[in-house]
Amino acid sequence: MTLKVAIVGVGNIGNTHAPVYMENTDTKIVAVCDIIKEKADKAAQQYDARAFYSVKEMLASGIELDLVSVCTKGEENGGEHYAPTMELLRAGIPVLGEKPISNKLEEAQEMVDLARDKQIPYAVNLNHRFTPAAERAKSWIEAGRLGKIHMINMRMWINNPVESSPWFHLRALHPHSFDVIRYFCGDVKRVAAFMMKGEGRAIWSNAQIILEFENGAIGNLVGSYDAGASYGLELCEVVGSKGRFILEDACEHLTYYPRHSIETEKYSYLGGMRAFPETFKSRINSFVDQINSGVTYDRVNGSGEDALKAQTIIEAAIRSWETGTIVDVKDLEKIPGGVQS
Repeated sequence: MTLKVAIVGVGNIGNTHAPVYMENTDTKIVAVCDIIKEKADKAAQQYDARAFYSVKEMLASGIELDLVSVCTKGEENGGEHYAPTMELLRAGIPVLGEKPISNKLEEAQEMVDLARDKQIPYAVNLNHRFTPAAERAKSWIEAGRLGKIHMINMRMWINNPVESSPWFHLRALHPHSFDVIRYFCGDVKRVAAFMMKGEGRAIWSNAQIILEFENGAIGNLVGSYDAGASYGLELCEVVGSKGRFILEDACEHLTYYPRHSIETEKYSYLGGMRAFPETFKSRINSFVDQINSGVTYDRVNGSGEDALKAQTIIEAAIRSWETGTIVDVKDLEKIPGGVQS
């Protein structure tokens, strides 16, 4: 079945999604939407689609849509996701949103609740888990090769000189980090955070976040917007009672280290995936395949609910730093709107 696709927001990220849909033989871009008319018109010409200037206008046109990518941006890269997502979900249309799901927990919760209540598949572009290397590592955990999980050490950093809100680094970058952490180790129970501002920075551009998981494991995240190009993007180490693995730069290298042997098992570029930009293709195509297979709202891989849980951990880290306390994630979930400072 060829899915009729629309893209809402045709800036940089929308124009990253579009070529994936253009290449996929199971999708056809039929509409593009942007509040900036020139952007919408240019994208419509480029992708041979109809141009719209609001989601309301697009829905009122009666155009048939099977899937919409919401690639808007806004404050902290998530401030403009809520309104178009809610309009589309109310219309019964499956959505693939960008991260962060929202920079406001209350909005994120409403989006997830609406998708659940209407039983509409709702996914978020948590693309770091959609790599052959991450999937292989996950299969090792599920097969018991690591034994009982003891700890995870996660690092994710880039050079981003943008000065936004104090929490821009946390809310914009680390939905990815905490999704990968949850993907391998499960739900987080308690959070403690320490932060610092890099030289000349107004935002908290560096963070060390300590985690306790519901299953008893422990871990940490090192994050930064002050990294250099030579630092690499990320590194994830998961340690268990029988062994550990190290996953480098999302998809490039994966090594298994057994606890009671000096032999190691190393893979590079599993599935032919060589670099992070390729993860957009694997993530988008995964959701396309799920929609075509009739996935139910509660079986989406990289769902809105997954994104909400990652964002809740971020808000717990912010609260920990602000208050100098260890924060229970479940307590934060009970507070309407979470942390909105």
